[in-house]
Amino acid sequence: MKTTPQIERESKQLYRLCRVNGFLNEDRARQVVRRILEEKQRGYLALLSQFKRLVRLDLSAHTAEVETAVPIPADLRFSVVARLTKAYGHGLSMQFAVKPALIGGMRIRVGNDVYDGTLLSGLTTLEKGFGITTTNAWRSELRSPSGE
Repeated sequence: MKTTPQIERESKQLYRLCRVNGFLNEDRARQVVRRILEEKQRGYLALLSQFKRLVRLDLSAHTAEVETAVPIPADLRFSVVARLTKAYGHGLSMQFAVKPALIGGMRIRVGNDVYDGTLLSGLTTLEKGFGITTTNAWRSELRSPSGE
């Protein structure tokens, strides 16, 4: 049985082989998965799982998810794309979504980086600052300082 460090080392090696000019090559990744499935060496499922994790992390690091409460105009969308490309480099995939629950503002997620300028986020921070706990969707109560 292969140990976890061996599997991690092999999956990183395979992942590095799938990168071309700093970007993940999907065809190479598919070939690697196909080859692992054909050979079925000992510990191949753990290796596939670790490889999948690395590919997923790479994809999330190269994907920008932009959420707004209302559809944004084309000029603002162009500005957001330009600034994110400048900050994160070329090859960034953009996904725009409208989520009315945000009330207003914009939330941007690239990999593990989250920029949250939504009104919902501000209200949640304000609630925490005042010690307000939500008991249901329609009512909030103030918590006493003693925690009772």
